[in-house]
Amino acid sequence: MIGIKAISTYLPDGRVDNLERAHALGSTPDQIQTRIGFETLAIKDSCETTLGMAQRALTTLLHDQGLAPDAIDVLVVLTQNPDRPIPHLSAELHGTAKLSSRCACFDVSLGCSGYVYGLSIVSAFMQANGYTCGVLVTADPYSGIIAPSDKNTSLIFGDGATATLLTDTPTYTLGQFNFGTQGTEADKLACNDGVLHMNGRAVFNFAAQHVPTDIRSVLAKNRTDISTVDRFVLHQGSRYIVETIADRLQVPREKAPFVATRYGNTVSSSIPFILSELLDKREFTTLVLSGFGLGFSWASTVLKRQPSHQS
Repeated sequence: MIGIKAISTYLPDGRVDNLERAHALGSTPDQIQTRIGFETLAIKDSCETTLGMAQRALTTLLHDQGLAPDAIDVLVVLTQNPDRPIPHLSAELHGTAKLSSRCACFDVSLGCSGYVYGLSIVSAFMQANGYTCGVLVTADPYSGIIAPSDKNTSLIFGDGATATLLTDTPTYTLGQFNFGTQGTEADKLACNDGVLHMNGRAVFNFAAQHVPTDIRSVLAKNRTDISTVDRFVLHQGSRYIVETIADRLQVPREKAPFVATRYGNTVSSSIPFILSELLDKREFTTLVLSGFGLGFSWASTVLKRQPSHQS
């Protein structure tokens, strides 16, 4: 059974203070803290590349896990903002990390739902091909496509990268998945002429309508009672979105925490950032993951901690 063994993360040092610039963007510090939720944003240096961010996360993972580069069977990178369209970013990362020539590499272009999609894609690919060691990297810096004066986007998105190790000796096994798309609304969160545009109300309504229903459905599919879930690991779209989903699920907000106050919405990296903090907490045996956003797509699954990793 393929599942999650370890996660490494990387955040750039640069920060933008949303509280300081709230009034200039037509907001208030109170709105930042209680609705948007992101008091500061992690922003990469102008010289830092998507490849560089991905490499930092992968290098940390290999070091921390004592993994030789030639141990990796498959490398998948989730990004919608590579440094260049060709070659694929995973091939470039493969080269800089000096992975084996037998290592399969490909990119997946998905945003906020991408990490959950990626777990399904990589685990299925590994099981179908007899692989036992795979890495899923998320690196999707949105700062390069944000207009600094746009209140709808510039107060929300931060930069970050993660690397998830999937093996046949996991800490968490993966349950069955749910997926969905409302493509008729996709243009309400889109990059046009190199600039991101977002209809925030439409994104909120989409998430509030579909995500609680999807989570209940994936719990039923995995024969898991909602009362037994230790944490609902939700994409960090905003404080208001995360708290609304928790309220509609009728679960305590502390079970569906908003934790991205200091770095922002890191798109496909937001879920693994939270997961990285839970892997060593043996009391958390059942987790629900739910990603939702770009493309008006969503994906959910249930993770179960292996008995050998329980308290």
